[in-house]
Amino acid sequence: MALRLCSRVLRDSSLVSRLLLGTTRQESATWFLTAGNAVCSRGRRNGFIFTPACFITSDAFLNRLMKGKAVEADGSSYRLPASVLPDNAEQLSLLMRHPDQPENAKVLKVALIGSPNAGKSTLSNQLLGKKVFAVSKKVHTTRSRAVGVLTEEDTQIILLDTPGLTTVSKAKRHNLEKALLEDPWNTVKEADIVVVLVDVSDRWMCGRIDFEVLKCLAQHTDIPAILVLNKVDLLKTKHRLLDITAELTCGVVNGRKLQVRTVIKPPEAEKSSKRQPEPSPDEDTAGLEGDADPSSALSREQLKALRSQQGWAHFKDVFMLSSVDKEDVDILKNYFMVAAKPGSWQYHSEVLTDQTPEQICTNTIREKLLEYLPQEVPYSITQSIELWGDGENGELDISVKLYIMKANHMRMLIGAGGQMVGRMAKEAGEDLSRVFLRDVRLKLTAKLKV
Repeated sequence: MALRLCSRVLRDSSLVSRLLLGTTRQESATWFLTAGNAVCSRGRRNGFIFTPACFITSDAFLNRLMKGKAVEADGSSYRLPASVLPDNAEQLSLLMRHPDQPENAKVLKVALIGSPNAGKSTLSNQLLGKKVFAVSKKVHTTRSRAVGVLTEEDTQIILLDTPGLTTVSKAKRHNLEKALLEDPWNTVKEADIVVVLVDVSDRWMCGRIDFEVLKCLAQHTDIPAILVLNKVDLLKTKHRLLDITAELTCGVVNGRKLQVRTVIKPPEAEKSSKRQPEPSPDEDTAGLEGDADPSSALSREQLKALRSQQGWAHFKDVFMLSSVDKEDVDILKNYFMVAAKPGSWQYHSEVLTDQTPEQICTNTIREKLLEYLPQEVPYSITQSIELWGDGENGELDISVKLYIMKANHMRMLIGAGGQMVGRMAKEAGEDLSRVFLRDVRLKLTAKLKV
C-alpha cells in the first residue's frame, strides 16, 4: 500500500497524487519531489517551495477522505458550533441532557498531547470554531484537562485538550498544580486517537519528540497516534520539514520504512542537515524519572531506551500545518470526521465544552495575565469571582478580584493610571462576549495578599 503526501488541495486528486511515497518503482521507500510539481514546488527549476498544510497517509485513507470531500461538495449542511451558556445552572443542565443520537451516529475521542506551548489549545479552538480554551505564548496556560465537542451531521468529535506534558521536578520548581502531571496521562487512556503536536519553529524541540511524550506513547502503543507538525508558517526554511519528519518518525510512517530525498536541495540545507538537534536547557538536567510520576509503569531499561530515541516509529499519519490557518485545520478536521467509528454520542449536539462559564472566565483572564505580565508574575496571581449577574441593560456583569503576592507585582498589574488592568479587562470581556454570545462587562480589581 502506497503512502502519499497530500496538499491542502484535496479536491483535485491529480494534484494530490503528484508526490508518491513508497511506490513499487525503483524509487521505492523514497520521498520524491518533482521540480515542476504544482503542490510542492512553484515555477522554479532550481528549487522548490514546500507548501504547508500537507499530510502523509495511506492510499486507502486518502480514498475515504476524498469521498468525504465529495459528500461535502454535494451541499450537505453542517451545524454551527454551539455557544457556552453564561448561566452555570443552564450550562450544567445542558451537559446533563441526554445526547440527541442520530440514526447512524459516529464518534471519535481525540487526545491532544505535546510539550508546553506546542499549540494544542490554539488547534482545539480552530477546530471548534470558537475560542473556548485560553492561549498565550507562555507555557502552562492550560492548567487542567478540558473537553471540546465538535458535532457535524451524524459525527461527534470529542477533543481532549490537555496541559503540556511536564516532569515532576519542573512541576515542583514552578509550583504547578497536580493536575498538570496527571491529566495528560489519564486523558490518553480514554482516547481513540492521540495527536502529538510539535512546534517546528522551536529550534530546541523540532528535532526530537519530547521525552515525556515518548513515555506516554510507549505506555499506550495500542492507541493509534498521529504526528502534527505545527507552526510551519514560522519555519523559514521549509525544506527542513521533510528532514524533521524523518527524524520525528524514525523514518517510518504507518509501518513503512522511508528514506527522505529531495530532487533539488539548497546549499544551506547541506549544512543544517549535518547539525545534530541541540537538547533543550531543561532536558540536559532531566534524569530518568520513573518512580514518582505517572509513567512509572515503564522499567528503567525502557526509559533508558526511550532516552536514546529522537522520534517515534509508530505514527499512523503525519500532518504539516499552521493551527492559526483555518484552511489548514479543516484538513485535519476532515481527517477526524473520516476516522470516526460507529458509536453513541457522549454529549448533546448543542454542547461546545464541558467547562463551566466561571472556568472559561478565569482561564480567559489568566490568558491576559500571561500575555501582558513578565516572567513568573502571572503564575503567582490567584482569582476570585465576586459578582456574576445580569446588568440593567441585559449585559452580563462580572467582577473578579485578583490577589497579588508582592507590591511591585501589584504596580505591574495596575500600570500607569490603571491602563494595564483596564486593557486586560476590556480584552477579556470581548473574548467572553464571543463565547457567551452576549455583551459582557468585566471589572478587574487587585488586592495585595497578606
